[in-house]
Amino acid sequence: MRDLATSTNQSNPCAEGIEQAQLNDCWNRIGVMGDRSCDRLTTVMHCYDCPVYAAAGDSLLKREPPQNYLDEWVDILTEMPADSEDAESDGTIVRTVDAISVIIFRLGSERLSLPVRVLQEVTPPCVIQPVPHRSNELFLGLVNIRGETVLCASLSHLLNLESIDDNSSNSSHTKRMILAGQGDEKWVFPVDEVYGVFRFHLSELRDAPIVVAKAAEAYTQGIVHWQGQKVNYLDSELLFYTLNYKIL
Repeated sequence: MRDLATSTNQSNPCAEGIEQAQLNDCWNRIGVMGDRSCDRLTTVMHCYDCPVYAAAGDSLLKREPPQNYLDEWVDILTEMPADSEDAESDGTIVRTVDAISVIIFRLGSERLSLPVRVLQEVTPPCVIQPVPHRSNELFLGLVNIRGETVLCASLSHLLNLESIDDNSSNSSHTKRMILAGQGDEKWVFPVDEVYGVFRFHLSELRDAPIVVAKAAEAYTQGIVHWQGQKVNYLDSELLFYTLNYKIL
């Protein structure tokens, strides 16, 4: 599995422009993608919310394009076949149609993922308004996301996951909320940590263990390994179907 931020082809003119910008990429060294030693993380929650990260993004947008930048992109897009290919480090060519992008997050001690196609937004913690006589351990209540009222559900309860205490002084984990769904069918899920968006090839997806596959409510579509850890790839269609059945 590869981080989308580091999987850019070296011949890409956009990548060359970024390298020329000589960014202060502190987020890769001391931020959430580094050793998390940055003092700002205690107040900004995530590097995406940090003014240093925002300033780096502004510098990329304001920089002058490299010489022949537009001509190079025209050539790339003209030559790119509909069935584009992706080269692995070992030289193996895999079609991008055989790859899938996911958002990886943590609930308790479990690493989970959902397809990016259902991802709407990742937000800081929001106030959950309980619904009288309706809210319970699964249906937590209603959340206001940018003026839109969205149903909030507990994936931990649905998946029967045990929670862990992240309130220790050594913990750098921050609660987040994931807004996911398609069309008018949207749900908000509180999670313990969001790692980001990554891509893996379908050949990396392994079958779930038999004890999971035979469970009464098996939401794990497969297992993929990321940074030496097991990540459960959730069946989003089954997930949303179950939420609609149990709550609506």
